[in-house]
Amino acid sequence: MKFIRTAIPDVVICEPKIFGDDRGYFVETFREDKLEEFLGYKINFCQDNESKSTYGVLRGLHYQLPPFSQTKLVRVIKGRVLDIAVDIRKESPTFGQHVAIELTDTNKRQALVPRGFAHGFVVLSEEAIFAYKVDNYYSFDCEGGIAFDDKTLNIDWKLAKDHMKLSAKDLKQPLFKNAVYFDSLVSLYE
Repeated sequence: MKFIRTAIPDVVICEPKIFGDDRGYFVETFREDKLEEFLGYKINFCQDNESKSTYGVLRGLHYQLPPFSQTKLVRVIKGRVLDIAVDIRKESPTFGQHVAIELTDTNKRQALVPRGFAHGFVVLSEEAIFAYKVDNYYSFDCEGGIAFDDKTLNIDWKLAKDHMKLSAKDLKQPLFKNAVYFDSLVSLYE
């Protein structure tokens, strides 16, 4: 597996080797020892999640605050999505910046989205099955969000707004300037 740092170095693309022939393919989707060696810190994933969405569904931008902040390792099992990670760590040199990564069932790429980032994705194919590992459990009381269309973030979702489908909750998320941020960089490594 190859690991690639993005424009925000804490967000990492995990690019697996795909072994294929006329029978199909084999791919190793997760290797804890190699990932931890690359990152320089331990990750203890405790839960796997999966969602199915149709074209235009936008989920996000979501995050969990301490003590339930989460690192996510996200991938697409079927379809194509544009995955977004926004740095919301006040002390970070990339605070308020985002990374966009296309994840598909053919490129098999994964995105490691660390603690201290808001995360979201939009489905660009007819349907997508999206899977992810998290290193902490969900807590309603620690849930946070940011408006997907906040102008200061300037995210190009690669889809016209009138084609997007959002939940009632995601349509009411606060602007970036009113969001609750992470106070330090420490939360990335806890």
